[in-house]
Amino acid sequence: MTEEIKTIVKEYILHEFLPGEDPNQLTETTPLITGGVLDSIATLRLVLFLEERFGVALQAHETDREYLDTIAAVAALVHSKKS
Repeated sequence: MTEEIKTIVKEYILHEFLPGEDPNQLTETTPLITGGVLDSIATLRLVLFLEERFGVALQAHETDREYLDTIAAVAALVHSKKS
């Protein structure tokens, strides 16, 4: 399940925020927020996507870099919400 979430999140980030970039440069440990891939608006868009796509509700404290800074962290968060 977590691998599927990682794939979906990676595809979304590539399509929405990194069009035309080399997909191999975006790994599950690439820093998204601290690395400048996601700004505050992009982070909100990601949160909305996660809530709609996976049917989860994120709390305010779960929308910061601790939970959303890497694809691996995002997948772990979504997986924990679905369990």
